[in-house]
Amino acid sequence: MVQSEMRLSRPDDLVLSYARAMMCFVLFHPKPEHIVMVGLGGGSLAKFCHRYLPHSRITVLELRADVIALREQFAIPRDSARFRIIQADAADYMARLKGSADVLLVDGFDDQGLPPALGSAAFYADCRRALRPGGVMATNIFSYDPHYGAMLKRLRLAFEGRICWFHGIAGNNRILFAVKGGAPSPALAMQRKLARGHGLPLALMNRLWAHWIVLKLRWGMAV
Repeated sequence: MVQSEMRLSRPDDLVLSYARAMMCFVLFHPKPEHIVMVGLGGGSLAKFCHRYLPHSRITVLELRADVIALREQFAIPRDSARFRIIQADAADYMARLKGSADVLLVDGFDDQGLPPALGSAAFYADCRRALRPGGVMATNIFSYDPHYGAMLKRLRLAFEGRICWFHGIAGNNRILFAVKGGAPSPALAMQRKLARGHGLPLALMNRLWAHWIVLKLRWGMAV
C-alpha cells in the first residue's frame, strides 16, 4: 500500500491523487492563517502547503519519532516561525487546540490503516472545537474500511451534518470535508453546494478539478 510518494526532481509536487484531493480545502478556506496536519508521512501535504500557501502557519502532529527523523531525506522544511513538526499523539493533542485552527488535515494512517482513535466520536468532537468558526476539516478514510459507515455517522453528528465530499475524486480514498458553523461563511456556502451533488457529475471531472486547483496554487493564482 503506497501512502506517500515523492519525485526527487520536484519534491514539492503532489504525486498521489488523494493528496491533491485533500488540497481542495482551499475551495472552502482559500487563505487559512493556521493549518494543522495530523500525520507527517513523507511530508507531501506539508511541503506543498509550506511552499504554495506562504501566508499560512503550519503545525504537523506526528506520533512516530522515526518518521520525523526522515524529514531531511524527504526534503521537508526545517522548523521555523511558520512551520513546525510536533511529536505527539494527535488524539490527545487535539483537545489543546480549541479555536486555534482554520484548517485541519487528518491523514494519520499507519501500516494497519486508520487508527481507531482518529475515527472516534471524541476525536471528531475535539476537531470541531479546534476549528475557528468557518474552519474546515479534511479527513482521509478508505471507502472499504469496515468502520467507514460508523465514522461517517460520527463525523456528521460532530459537525451537525455540515459535511460533503467529491464523488470519486481519489479512488478508494474518500476525502470528507466537514465545516464548523457559527455564522455564515464561504466555507459553509461551499459545503451546502457540494452536499447537493458531491462535486461535478463524473469522477474523472472531479479528479481533473483537483489537478486544476493544485496547478492554480503552484502558479500563484486565486482559487
